Amino acid sequence: MTTTKSKISHDTMDKRLAVLFAILSIAFIILMGSNHVFFEWAFARHQNILSWYIRPIFMIPICYFAFKRKALGISITIFLLLISMFWFPKPNTIDPKVGEFLAMEREYLTGNWTTSKIAVTSIVPISMGLLIWVLWNCNIKGGVGVIIGIAIGKIIWSVAEGGASGAKVIVPALLGLGICLIAIIWWYKKFY
Repeated sequence: MTTTKSKISHDTMDKRLAVLFAILSIAFIILMGSNHVFFEWAFARHQNILSWYIRPIFMIPICYFAFKRKALGISITIFLLLISMFWFPKPNTIDPKVGEFLAMEREYLTGNWTTSKIAVTSIVPISMGLLIWVLWNCNIKGGVGVIIGIAIGKIIWSVAEGGASGAKVIVPALLGLGICLIAIIWWYKKFY
């Protein structure tokens, strides 16, 4: 009987913490949209190309926690993914193409939000939700397909919106995709 109560208590705590990190993620997004000083501070650090390389790697724990049905792990990882844009110091020198792409991205985020922009931007949370849902239901092939779609979508959007500067996203996106696919396939073969 104690084990059941302990499990219920543990599950309840996990759910509450998952909700807390979801709220923190929403608060971060609101802060980025409402506080110009914080937005510029974070974006200056996002010019450090290391943040571009680390972000796709967060797909590994998201996939793992989705497959294991651990909402808390998913929620914490999404929060860390969001704030990772400012983990690295502002670089002393900035690749001109990186600066150009981030200027476009800054304009995209701070410009007028039309219906079409909202629709295009909503693809990000929808695709992440789809990835989590597919892996939550233990569909590894579907998860791999969604991850590939996310990487290709990011590249297409970056090049379509940023032109030649958007091509700077290709290497981090493909490298991150490759690492994620290797990790998922290795983990699945080793444990299933």
